[in-house]
Amino acid sequence: MPYPEELDYWTAEISTGFGQLSQSQARVLALYSYGMVMTQHCGQTLIVTFLGMLLGIPVQNLRQRLREWNYESEQKRGDKRQAIQVERHFGWLMRFILSYWKQPKRLILALDVTYLRDRHTILTVSVLYRGCAIPVAWRVLNSHEKGEWHPIWVHLLERLCSGIAPGWQVLVLCDRGLYSKRLFGVIRGSGWHPFMRIRPQGLYRRLHACKWQSLTTIAFRGMKSRCLRVECFKGDPLACTLWVQWQAQYTEPCLMVTDLAPAQVGGNPYALRCWIEAGFKDLKRGGFGWEQSKISVPHRMERLMLVMALALFWLVRQGSCQADEFLFDPIPASLSCVSLGWLSTLVCTIQHRPLPFAYFSAYSLPPIPS
Repeated sequence: MPYPEELDYWTAEISTGFGQLSQSQARVLALYSYGMVMTQHCGQTLIVTFLGMLLGIPVQNLRQRLREWNYESEQKRGDKRQAIQVERHFGWLMRFILSYWKQPKRLILALDVTYLRDRHTILTVSVLYRGCAIPVAWRVLNSHEKGEWHPIWVHLLERLCSGIAPGWQVLVLCDRGLYSKRLFGVIRGSGWHPFMRIRPQGLYRRLHACKWQSLTTIAFRGMKSRCLRVECFKGDPLACTLWVQWQAQYTEPCLMVTDLAPAQVGGNPYALRCWIEAGFKDLKRGGFGWEQSKISVPHRMERLMLVMALALFWLVRQGSCQADEFLFDPIPASLSCVSLGWLSTLVCTIQHRPLPFAYFSAYSLPPIPS
């Protein structure tokens, strides 16, 4: 039985975009992610049943191929089989996504941590786009695993550097639990711009001033946003721009540090950080059902995440195109790009129409509330 045209194109895209994969690995990755897109689930049983019915291939053959994608080399059949080293593909994944990006060359990344029940802790770097988040680098840890996270974040960012060409403006958003001066410096050293939230604790002083003051005194409820050039934290000073805002509906202020000059902080990029939470929802209960996965080995979970990242990329790309080109009634605001992408793929498949060739549009940053 012939493959659907969309699957043939997708296989060709992955073979071209991921040059380190063998032809058979690229074909399995394309099958796996395509099945995930169409079934809206990461469970292998559902995916191989769908693919078997669609392609006329015995389900057990498909199941073994998809299982071996997640396996270590010694668990695979054949003498020349190799395990997928996921971190080697982070740069390729980043480059693959950016190849569909329109001008201007501006990118927003977010660092955050998510959890799968009480089994796994996942450190994730994601590309933020239009209410969604596409993972581009990650590390899966056992929930009981101890150790410092800072070296892991540094390693993930280093792996991404090869996928982002010079000339891109990259903002890196971090919640307050991830702040460290070392991580701030690593992001700057990559040629990118940190935008890190901090707790209203410790001291600050204006540049070239002598007096240190408490960070709790810099903000008041209902104040307008403001940017100051300061040194933060007397014990280990950080010269930076401090962005401050305290909207009346919140119980505490929002303080962020960045290396951008005050005049360069246009719009409110940190407001987009919540999109990474939407991305986790798309991977879990709101999309692929990731929390139901029975995989318990961290390295195998990391390989599954590569499949999910590509499936999410497919849906966000097609959904973005649908949102831009929808010519009839307004699209309900409650539908994300992921939902629109799935509906667009489903309609094109039913009507035997080719999928539109979609690009990512430029960012439109939320304004800073006055």
